[in-house]
Amino acid sequence: MTELAISATGLRKSYGDKNVLDGVDIAVPQGTIFSLLGPNGAGKTTAVKILSTLISADPDSGPVRVGGHDLGTAAQAVRASIGVTGQFSAVDGLITGEENMLLMADLHHLPKAEGRRVTAELLARFDLTEAAKKPASTYSGGMKRRLDIAMTLVGDPRIIFLDEPTTGLDPRSRHNMWQIIRELVADGVTVFLTTQYLEEADELADRIAVLHDGKIAAEGTAEELKRLVAGGHVKLRFTDPTAYQRAAAALAEAARDDESLSLQLPSDGSQRELRAILDRLDTAAIEADELTVHTPDLDDVFFALTGGLATVPPQNPTAPAADVTAANSPKENVR
Repeated sequence: MTELAISATGLRKSYGDKNVLDGVDIAVPQGTIFSLLGPNGAGKTTAVKILSTLISADPDSGPVRVGGHDLGTAAQAVRASIGVTGQFSAVDGLITGEENMLLMADLHHLPKAEGRRVTAELLARFDLTEAAKKPASTYSGGMKRRLDIAMTLVGDPRIIFLDEPTTGLDPRSRHNMWQIIRELVADGVTVFLTTQYLEEADELADRIAVLHDGKIAAEGTAEELKRLVAGGHVKLRFTDPTAYQRAAAALAEAARDDESLSLQLPSDGSQRELRAILDRLDTAAIEADELTVHTPDLDDVFFALTGGLATVPPQNPTAPAADVTAANSPKENVR
C-alpha cells in the first residue's frame, strides 16, 4: 500500500460550545492531491491549521501523523517537512520578490550561496525572474500567488498545504496555478488543498472530502461522488419520426418528448449502462442521431451533501465508505 503523507483519526476542535471539527478522519497518500471542500465556516482552514501545527487539536482527538511524524510529540519535525500557503498572501510588498525569497532562505538557515541558488531557481521556475528586482507591491495577484508558493518551496517540503490558493485570481491566473500544482505533484510532492471553487477540486484532486457540520459528509474520487446524487440520464435524439417511434417501443421505460423526437432514460453514465442501451437499439436495428450523457456535477454533489435542494440516496451502512469527486457544470458528452 502507498504510504500516507497525512493521516488523522478522530480529529476534533471546538471553541466553547461550537464543534468546528467533530471526529474527522483524513488519509492522504504520498504524491497525491487531496481536496477538502465545505461551506464557509465548515472548518477547512481549522483543519489546515491543526495539521500544519499552527494550532492544537482538542485533547480528545485521535492520533495525527504528518510526513511520518506524530503531530503531538514531533511538531518540529512536522514543520520541517511541510510548506503552507494560506488564504492571504505572506508576501511582503515593501521588498522585492527576490528579497522575499532570500528572507525565506535565511529563515530556513540555508547558507548564503545555497539561498541565492535556490532563490534563482525558484524565481525562474515560477516565471518571476524579470520581476525579481521589483517591489512585490507592484506584482499582479497571480504573480503574488506564484511568489507565495515559490517562498513555500524554499525549504523543499514534500507536503504542501494550500488553503484556497486561487481565491481572487482571474481565470487565466487560476489555470496557471493549476498547472504549477500539477507539476509539484509530478515531482512527488503531496498537496492538501482547500478551495471554494468546485471546478478546481474536480480538475486537480485525486480524492475529495466534503466537510459539513464538523464531519466528513462523503469522500472519494470525483466520479464516485457524482454517483451519490440522482439525476444522471441518457438522452437520445432522432430526426426520423419512424425511428423515434420504434426506439420508444424498444425502450418502453424511457420518458418521451414527441415534439423534439427525444427519449430520456435514467443512467449513472457508466460504460456498462451505455452499452446495454446501445445493444437494445442495435437488436432492434435502430440508430439514434445523437446521444448525450448527463452526469451530476460537483455543484449537485456539494448542495446535496451540505443541505441544498438535492438529496443523496441513502447508503448501505455496511458497505465501504463511498468515494467521491465531481465537476463544475453539468456534463453532457455528445457522441
